[in-house]
Amino acid sequence: MNVTPPTRSHALAEDLPLDSGQTLVGARIAYETYGELAEDRSNAVLICHALTGDQYVASTHPATGKPGWWERMVGPGKPIDTDRFHVICANVIGSCMGSTGPASDGPDGKPYGMRFPVITIRDMVRGLVALLDGLGIERLHGVVGGSMGGMQALSLAANWPERAGRVLVIASTARHSAQNIAFHEVGRQAIMADPGWAAGDYYSSDARPDNGLAVARMAAHITYLSEEGLTRKFGRRLQDREATSFSFDADFQVESYLRYQGSGFTQRFDANSYLYITRAMDYFDLAEEHGGKLANAFARSRHARFCIVSFDTDWLYPTTESRHIVHALNATGNRVSFVELSAPNGHDSFLLPHEQLDRVVHGFLNG
Repeated sequence: MNVTPPTRSHALAEDLPLDSGQTLVGARIAYETYGELAEDRSNAVLICHALTGDQYVASTHPATGKPGWWERMVGPGKPIDTDRFHVICANVIGSCMGSTGPASDGPDGKPYGMRFPVITIRDMVRGLVALLDGLGIERLHGVVGGSMGGMQALSLAANWPERAGRVLVIASTARHSAQNIAFHEVGRQAIMADPGWAAGDYYSSDARPDNGLAVARMAAHITYLSEEGLTRKFGRRLQDREATSFSFDADFQVESYLRYQGSGFTQRFDANSYLYITRAMDYFDLAEEHGGKLANAFARSRHARFCIVSFDTDWLYPTTESRHIVHALNATGNRVSFVELSAPNGHDSFLLPHEQLDRVVHGFLNG
């Protein structure tokens, strides 16, 4: 993995307490900002990234040279308008784009590897809140997140209810299902079965668990798509050939696509970070954190407005999961709007061009 240092990094003023009971010492949070912060600091919007995302939401990624992962959504005149808002996007702890994670040096000067403490979504948000404190931002105009980013937005609203005036959650859930956990476990086992993983201690070695990480990415990527989208894009069409090869080459276009996704991912992501972040997502259960009832999580959030968005072809976090969140918010008298959007591309629809989503995001943040 070839990672260029981030342009901004904030050293947390205090050690970060974790849900495991451990403490993360000397943690740093890497972040990017877009747009000017108002004098009264009232126009800040925090964007929380998904599992394999990072802080480069609207700027060129230093490792790949590709545009930011939500560049179509963030910028001057765009749905999250940087002419109006000061946008902050930070790399979560446990990740590998500048924030403290398994690849970072521990207090002894050696990479943490598997000595890095197991973290939760709430721990990630603790890091984000500490960053906001360091930036002098007491209250956000809004927090926005899709997928794992939506989990962070919900956690912020539940555990730090005074910190955001608007909470926009897209294609997300309040807890990971058994199916979600199962897919993640397949990916983790692929990484740990790779001889290059070396029990997580591979940073000083030329060998890396790239094959395992690629397989993990391939398996996960299938869950981000829909059957309709895969059929429309690939069907059973062959890749650069007129007949099957009667071998285990990538005969089909969909096979070639998945292999490309897997190999490209190893160039920008750390295998240990993948283990830790997927584990944090699997542990996420907002109801369990608040006595077993999801409505309890939002009992102190009545000063915020919520918008929950789902997609009809998302089978990773289907609309039923979003409705569960909406019902809990309604039960506690919170102001919430909900929309299910039609899209052919499954879970990844929130990252792709979608005019209705653009209108929802713009309307909610500017309303």
